[in-house]
Amino acid sequence: MRVLVVGSGGREHALAWKLAQSKDVSKLFCAPGNPGTAELGENVPIQADNINALLNLVLQEKIDFTVVGPEDPLSMGIVDRFGDRGYAIFGPMQRAARLESSKVFTRKLCKHHAIPAGEFGTFTDPEAVRRYIREHGLPTVVKADGLAKGKGVYVCRTPAEAEQAVKDIMEDRIFGEAGREVVVEEFLAGEEASILAFTDGRSIYAMETAQDHKPALDDDKGPNTGGMGAYSPAPVVTSRLRSQIEREILVPTVHAMNAEECPYAGVLYAGLMMTRNGPKVLEFNVRFGDPETQPILMRLTSDLLEVLVAVTKGTLDEVEMTWETRPAVCVVMASGGYPGSYEKGKEITGVAEASKMTDVMVFQAGTTEKDGRLYTNGGRVLGVTALGDTIKAAKERAYEAVRTIHFDDAHIRTDIADKAIGK
Repeated sequence: MRVLVVGSGGREHALAWKLAQSKDVSKLFCAPGNPGTAELGENVPIQADNINALLNLVLQEKIDFTVVGPEDPLSMGIVDRFGDRGYAIFGPMQRAARLESSKVFTRKLCKHHAIPAGEFGTFTDPEAVRRYIREHGLPTVVKADGLAKGKGVYVCRTPAEAEQAVKDIMEDRIFGEAGREVVVEEFLAGEEASILAFTDGRSIYAMETAQDHKPALDDDKGPNTGGMGAYSPAPVVTSRLRSQIEREILVPTVHAMNAEECPYAGVLYAGLMMTRNGPKVLEFNVRFGDPETQPILMRLTSDLLEVLVAVTKGTLDEVEMTWETRPAVCVVMASGGYPGSYEKGKEITGVAEASKMTDVMVFQAGTTEKDGRLYTNGGRVLGVTALGDTIKAAKERAYEAVRTIHFDDAHIRTDIADKAIGK
């Protein structure tokens, strides 16, 4: 099969890397891809949100199957457009993608279908938000309704933080139209975990668990980012909790989407908080998470393409998946200043050396290549991912590889996976 991966980040590099291992892939295309995906297939300079150009590419190159990485084209209806032309594509349709593109839709769905989540209010008026927060107290969570690249979430513990959230999202509109409406949610205490599951709208297959690290700084301090690292599995999700999550969250969500006449097929990503009262939904994403995909796919030992095709055909119940028992840890190397302003164009060295290490993969994200040299080209630059016999060993291996790689003003968290060590 001739396969296209849409996107250019670390998640897409990981997807391309795993798909390239399939015996059924004859040629791999990435649009637009990055220098890492260029080593696996052919990069095509088409942006992920240019759906018309992607349709033309599929026609011209006789591509058999397309895999969508990022959320933006999904929310724009790329799956509907491809489906209308008879092109096989992996991902949910536009109406189903509202699970991520509209937090208001998701909160109302959870409430209506009794899916465990925190209490909430939705608002379009900044003064109404301020009033609600005064009445319900702190801490609280303020979220932009629409897509904000993982950064439109404010955990507010003080009045000043709450005021800043309202100002940023609703008044200064730093997330654009995503901040036209906001959700104010109950603050949920506990430990977070991510469950990614394949579903064809009828069957569900939960992947191995993972835990992301959103804040920019050690000890979960600093502003939220797209993710500074992740590990798999997440020991906080015991086998009992995993069964409970499937029974009380994943299955009801798929049923709810069917009931709302927007059937869901693709990856269902549930960001959860393990509270004293059981797992509760923090968010849903409608695609592979980034950086959770990197350690999860490092542990997948079966054919990814077979599963993705089965989802699109409605035959997920006919496939089996196998997993590496060893844990994996991914450490994100970011540009200094991320998630705020940062400089691009810093030369990166040591990636080839790190990639030669046993049980290590360096997934490229915000990179560009010029005259055979690698340079920074984004906030999250690399996802250095390693396997180990234990989570501690995987962490040590990942940071050993990180120390091999250099670029000016590189920023990392030093505590990725510490929560899991010893559990």
